[in-house]
Formats: sequence, C-alpha cells, structure tokens
Amino acid sequence: MTQPEHVPCRHLILILGDQLDRHSAAFDGIDLTQDVVLMVEAREESTHVWSAKARTTLFLSAMRHFAQELRHRGWRVAYRALESEGDATLAAGLAAAIAQHRPQRVLGVEPGDLRVRESLTVAIKNIAVYARKNWAHELNDSILWHEDRHFLCSPAQFRKWAGKSTSLRMEFFYRVMRRQHRVLMDGDAPVGGKWNFDLENRKGFGRAGPQAVPPAPEYAPDALTREVMAVVEDQFGSHPGNLGKFNWPVTRAEALRALADFIDHRLGQFGTHQDAMWTDMPFGWHALLSSSLNLKLLNPLEVVVAAETAWRERGLDLASVEGFIRQVLGWREFIRGVYALDMPALKEANHFGHGNVLPAWYWTAATKMNCMRQCLGQTLAHGYSHHIQRLMVTGMFGVIAQIRPQDLCDWYLAVYVDAVEWAELPNTAGMALYANGGRFTSKPYIASGAYVHRMSNYCGGCQYKPTQRTGPEACPMTTLYWNFLDCHEAEMAANPRTSLMVKNLQRLGPAERQAVRERAGEMLAELNAL
Repeated sequence: MTQPEHVPCRHLILILGDQLDRHSAAFDGIDLTQDVVLMVEAREESTHVWSAKARTTLFLSAMRHFAQELRHRGWRVAYRALESEGDATLAAGLAAAIAQHRPQRVLGVEPGDLRVRESLTVAIKNIAVYARKNWAHELNDSILWHEDRHFLCSPAQFRKWAGKSTSLRMEFFYRVMRRQHRVLMDGDAPVGGKWNFDLENRKGFGRAGPQAVPPAPEYAPDALTREVMAVVEDQFGSHPGNLGKFNWPVTRAEALRALADFIDHRLGQFGTHQDAMWTDMPFGWHALLSSSLNLKLLNPLEVVVAAETAWRERGLDLASVEGFIRQVLGWREFIRGVYALDMPALKEANHFGHGNVLPAWYWTAATKMNCMRQCLGQTLAHGYSHHIQRLMVTGMFGVIAQIRPQDLCDWYLAVYVDAVEWAELPNTAGMALYANGGRFTSKPYIASGAYVHRMSNYCGGCQYKPTQRTGPEACPMTTLYWNFLDCHEAEMAANPRTSLMVKNLQRLGPAERQAVRERAGEMLAELNAL
C-alpha cells in the first residue's frame, strides 16, 4: 500500500450497492464534520458471476444516484468509481479508502451476502495490522456491523421461530408476520376468513390471450445512467444481455413512482393471471418492485401498507391483494431467514446429485424450445422474468435436465436485475431446483410440457409437441419429466404430493418406459442442441 495524502475521519461508513436506504442504521449518530460515507464500485461484483449488463447498470446507476443525494445533503462521500479508481474487489477499495482517510473505525450495515461479509471481515483485520505496523495508526480490527432494519423479521427472530425443525413452511411463518404487523387482520382472524387465497390466483388466459394489459411505467435514463451504461459497455462489453430496453427505477423518487403505478393500475388484477405466460408479454400485471426493494429504495412495510390501504379504500380484489402481500411480508422475509439459517451449506446442496453443465443457450436464448426461447430472450432483453417463468420454465428444466444446481444458481444471480444472493439462492436452490431436498418445499416443482401449454401460448410456436414423450418431435419438457419420474420413482411415490405423478408413470408399459429412457438419454447427451 502507498501512503497517499490523507484526510482523517472518525468513522468510515461503508454503504454497499444493495443498501441504498436513506434511513440506514449505518447513519445513526453520523457527524457530518467527522464521518465519511464510503461507496465502492468493485469489478469482482460483476465478475464473480457473469453479471448481465442490465444488472450491473442498475446497481451502479442506483449507487451513483444515492451518492449524489447524500452529497446534496451536505455529507462527505468517498465514491470509488470503476472508470477512475478501478478497484478489483470491495476489500481493495476499502483498503485504499482507509489509507486515505485513516478512520478510527469502519462501520456499516450487515451485508446480505455471506461472501461479502466474510471477505470484508478478513480484509479489515489485515488492514488494521498493516496500519499499526506502517502508519502507527490504531484502527479497530473489526467492522461494526449494524443490523439491517429494512427487514420486518430479524435473523434472530426467524431462528427462534424455526427452532430445531428440519422442515420449514412459509405459510405458518406468514401467519405469524400477519399477526405481528397487523396486516389484513379482522381482530385475531384474517380478513375474508382465510389466510391464503392462492387457489384463486392460478388462471390461464385461454385462447383469447391477455386482454387490456396495462403498460409498465417508463424511466428514461438520465445523464448519470447514460454515463453508467457507457462504463458498463466499456468494462463488461462481453457480458450477456443488452441495454436497449433498460427501464428500471434507480432513485427513491422513481421507486415510489413504480409503487404508485402498481397500486393504481395493476394490483387489483395482480392475482388472477399471476401464473400465466404469453409471448411478448414480459410484465403483465406483475409489480416490478423487487429490484427497488432489494436495493432498499423501497421499504417492505410501506409497500405492504400501500397495498392494504388500497384494498380498504378502493375495495380491490382481496385475493389479488393478499397474494401480493404474501410475496412481500411472507415469502421475501421467509427466504431471507432461510438464507441466514442454512448458509453456507445451501450453496453446495445437490439433493439429486445432478451434474450436467448448464446449456450455453441459457446465455443466448438460441434454443429450439420456444418456451425457453421466450423466457430467456425476455430475461436477456429486460433483466427480468416473472416467478412462474423462473420456477416452471427455466428452473424446472434445470431439474429434469439434471443440471448442476450451482451452475443454474450462478446464472440466476447473473441475469436478473433484482438478484442478490440472500434472495436468489434460497429461491433457486431450495425452491426451483429442490437441491436441499425439500427443506422448505413439500415437493419438486416438475411438470410436463402440458403445463406450459396450459399456462401459455408458447407451445403453438414450437417445433416440439408437448403431448409427445418419444420420437423426433417429442417435447424435451415432456420427455425429461417422465424420465425424471422414472429415475426417482421410489422417492416420488413416497411423497403424497407427487405420488399421483408416479401412478401415471406406472400406467406406461415397459416398452414405452424404455423408449422414454432412450429418448431422454439422447436429449441429456446433447442438451446444447435442444
């Protein structure tokens, strides 16, 4: 380390790219005359997975806008940009900032990503030793991590709720959260007499297709965002995706506009077709708020309160409102708790022992399967696909194609603008891929091409036939589904939620089952050709 001209400070307050919360606990007690806020753009954060251009652009643009807001407040901000400082890692950026500012202590909000927390914890210990030897400067050798109060359930509270149970269910956690935060409650009972209206939120579009789909709000890139786009193209030009359709909130004001737009124009019909898919319909009635929530531009409680208030004041469909609130108050908080509880083992989980390499067309959408082509193409264009496209198309194929879970988890983390590991990994490894053997899901999410056909129009534009298990026109979703059941017949038969699937499998004669195995073997050997 060199010894640059330094500007002493009391506290160096580290703010990470997904901690853009103006009410962050890191700012408690800040002294504008003595403390410095540090933000670091590190190359590693876009390369430890092959981060898509839209994802990197969103993070960097939101960070730069947040730093700009803090400066407008009169705060001292040390911002280390990729094109100027060019830090390889967060730890390197932190070390350089410490050398410049010589703080007494580094503090921040606990990172959501275990990898980041561990690397920074090690780094600060090493930097403190160096400071004592070379600068005669005493730096506390541990970062003071504040708890992230953005969330509505702390890791300690979740751990207490989970106890020693080996099987966790979101539904029961969700009821606790509803009672604790008095959301959609009528005294001690849930409004409408039920906790969960999920069965009312699974309708397809039918042959007529989606009708009167509301447009998504638009956020024209300003000068700062355009500057970031140029940096991303320069620094990460070979990364997947493109920026031609970049359209995500990068400021608190834009995030609030996104929330208002959803509440006013889509919430009332959110539930009805939330599982349906259609060609050239990337957004439908979905909220498009997850990226703003995960960057901390929005607070989950304000989102939940806005939805409940709209239901009470405007009489919106209860099933839709409850379904949305369940995702934010229930599933999002639950998933974060699971991550804190089950890491690092969750990252290496591989219940079925799958080892196939992720097909190259996940990064290009150049596949003959129209359902995959549509979902992957949409993902690469927008950095987004909705939960059913992720769970029952790109994720389900990963299960039945026996793809190594870690490969697919890295892909999900790389391509979606809302992807941060605490949210992405449990959803992918635990739910979509069943890699942890059903720790919090009661069955693998698998289906044949018939499901995709029922919930979308994708099959109509495909060379494969969803009803065919074998032969040259057999749908890979269908063939590999039946092959998966054949490979795991005993386990699936023992599970009440998949036992009917096995009974259907057992209706196939020996010759047909063998034909499925052979066709599946051909497909699995040539996944890149599908």
